[in-house]
Amino acid sequence: MNTLPEILPIQPFTGPIEDVVTLPGSKSLTNRALILASFGQQPVKLTGALFSDDTRLMAEALRQLGCRVESDETALTLQVSDQDKLFRSDQPVELFVGLAGTAARFLTARCASAPRGVYRLDGVEQMRHRPMAGLINALRELGADVRCTGQEGFFPLEIHARGLRGGSIDLDASASSQLLSALLMVAPVAAGPTSIQIVGSVRWTFVEMTRRLMAEFGSDVAPAIDGRFAIEPHVYTPPSEHPIEPDATAASYWQALMLLVGGSLRLPHLRPPGQGLQGDAAFAEVVQRVWTRPSGQLLEENFKEISDTFLTLAAIAPLLDGPTKITGIAHTRHQETDRVAGMATELRRLGQEVVEEEDSLTITPQPLKVDQTIETYGDHRFAMSFGILGCHNLRGDGTPWLSIHHPDVCAKTFPHFFELLESVRTKSSAA
Repeated sequence: MNTLPEILPIQPFTGPIEDVVTLPGSKSLTNRALILASFGQQPVKLTGALFSDDTRLMAEALRQLGCRVESDETALTLQVSDQDKLFRSDQPVELFVGLAGTAARFLTARCASAPRGVYRLDGVEQMRHRPMAGLINALRELGADVRCTGQEGFFPLEIHARGLRGGSIDLDASASSQLLSALLMVAPVAAGPTSIQIVGSVRWTFVEMTRRLMAEFGSDVAPAIDGRFAIEPHVYTPPSEHPIEPDATAASYWQALMLLVGGSLRLPHLRPPGQGLQGDAAFAEVVQRVWTRPSGQLLEENFKEISDTFLTLAAIAPLLDGPTKITGIAHTRHQETDRVAGMATELRRLGQEVVEEEDSLTITPQPLKVDQTIETYGDHRFAMSFGILGCHNLRGDGTPWLSIHHPDVCAKTFPHFFELLESVRTKSSAA
């Protein structure tokens, strides 16, 4: 991959798309599958896996914990083996999770479930401000010794592992569904039954992703009844090979691009809404509603269950025919950055009328300001979403009018995004 400049001007498209884009594997599924593979007794090969900052951090952490993870980036495979060597170190094990929320939450639970050992987990400064308290407290109630060595309820952590005994707990996972997913994945290896009562709201699409993926790895947990999961102890039996679905969240950028420039773009192997494990596939239905909205009418969309894609719609809202209201996004204020505030700031930088509330943004299109540079706040989704907006041929002559600051943040989930975008643009211009 070529090194991207600190400030990247986006070259607009001057013709419709006629291309095929192979999406990277899902980050959410790759990191869940790596954790679930670690519970097995035999080698597990993941095909179509994502290779990005977040998945490399997870794979390296599992290596530090003792098992073998073999990577083949050309073949897009990861193979986990030697699981019997996990958690054997007599010395404290240091694990670095960067800004990867999945790695942070899942590894915390995985280490707490270990029979022995001391594990120290930390990340970048931003990771030290992401919510962990619900998971930490729940693990303690299940018998874990989890110590916060900085501020209580946040990274860094030190875990003195002694396994989990099971028990009955209440969990507020409104800050992040990953807190619940982490507990669900380790609950089957607890010594006794585990009951998890959900308190407050939760993003069920990601929880269902976890539960259904667990079933594919031999741990069939029943759906929650009245917000309560009941999990009996049992042994995971992972498959020898597991395919990772293409990333439905990444697909949203290309679906938005087709809205802006027209033409035809195929996304091979992407499963339609309801047919795969990823709730973010429902963004395709949002696109259809954008297409069919009466001219000038308010478009209101609740993104609670697919909030990773809300930035995609928000970024292109200045080009839509009428105002757009995006709701269900309060919890995104605690992700890589405050995504609600950041999106409002960047849209206003571009001259848009934005009403920001705790759980929503309302965007009324205004003439776009040119020669602006978008801040990305260390957040990959800002870079990719506004990268798509910049593809609009605003001046009509194919010259750039929008730039992205620190486009390399895409390495978190989609390392080749801007190179691929330029390849598609070049083909569309030559057509």
